[in-house]
Amino acid sequence: MRQKLFSFERVFMLNWPAICLMTLLACIGFAMLYSAAEGSFSPWAYRQMLRFALLFPVMLVIAVVDIRFWFKSAYVIYFLVLLALVLTEFFGVTAMGATRWLRLGPFNIQPSEIAKVSVVFALAHYFHTVSSANVGKILYLIPPLLMVAVPSLLIMKQPDLGTALILLMVAGAMFFVSGVKLWKFGAVIFVGVVSLPFVISHLHDYQKKRVLAFLSPESDPMGHGYNILQSKIAIGSGGLFGKGFLKGTQSQLSFLPEKQTDFIFTMLTEEFGFVGGVVILCLYAMLIIYGLYVAVNSKSHFGRLMAVGVTSIFFFHIFVNVAMVMGLIPIVGAPLPLISYGGTIMVTILVAFGLLLNANLYEEASFGKDID
Repeated sequence: MRQKLFSFERVFMLNWPAICLMTLLACIGFAMLYSAAEGSFSPWAYRQMLRFALLFPVMLVIAVVDIRFWFKSAYVIYFLVLLALVLTEFFGVTAMGATRWLRLGPFNIQPSEIAKVSVVFALAHYFHTVSSANVGKILYLIPPLLMVAVPSLLIMKQPDLGTALILLMVAGAMFFVSGVKLWKFGAVIFVGVVSLPFVISHLHDYQKKRVLAFLSPESDPMGHGYNILQSKIAIGSGGLFGKGFLKGTQSQLSFLPEKQTDFIFTMLTEEFGFVGGVVILCLYAMLIIYGLYVAVNSKSHFGRLMAVGVTSIFFFHIFVNVAMVMGLIPIVGAPLPLISYGGTIMVTILVAFGLLLNANLYEEASFGKDID
């Protein structure tokens, strides 16, 4: 029997504890943006709250639409986002030396962020239609590799190395869950290590300086090493319980750069200390565990892969951002989901979370390669 594409009653069947957890993280983000503006809702907090309020019902609609619709629409969504990446190359808005934004009326969108979700869609659809016997064959791996390589190269050219790396890691997680053998991952890693000198030689000057600053930030304390040094000072000064809300000296006195975006976790740990940082990571861990639960319990391979892909987007964003501000990896520019300021990243995360809720709601749905 054919199900209706949309039914309002399904909203009440969603996993509301997970939605409340996601909303709690967003509210913590609002509070931190309020603090970043020195106790003012302007210019960041109120905009972030407005975006969340507008996108929340969109997330619910995405969650309750029949999962078979998303399966059939996967390639269309992928190619539309790919087209947006191509248009960004020729007609994009340039800021701070990077052409990453595409103007749509009064709004600027960043297609590279949305590309993560579109690649998850495309890979989930493809691997759903390939049998387990064929998934490890080289010939069958060429199409999904191209699905990942083309947007990744376009994103790197913008340049946006951080987003491209996260996209590649998300795709790697989906390839692994799809049944691709470990030795193939080893081969890819080997090729990557061998080609590393070539890649480094083609990095932009500021990217090379970021790598050098990661290795020795003290060598350029007022230049490329400034961000990470100030971040470490802020994290260390927070101590166990922090200096208190609105009382972080590094952030309130504007020593901490990009405190509303990439370095918002640093500001949080300065104000709420080690305990506050651990609490945030525990909340994120609960969200990731929920995503893995959905993946394990999904009857359809498409739903399982979609859940894995979305959960990977969350995990790698969190991992890269936290490791970056602590000086464990070079600065690459990765916002903290639901907490960092940004319109397109908010769209990406809420759309992705809607898909995770969708996979949970339709976890009993089972369909073959060709569906009506």
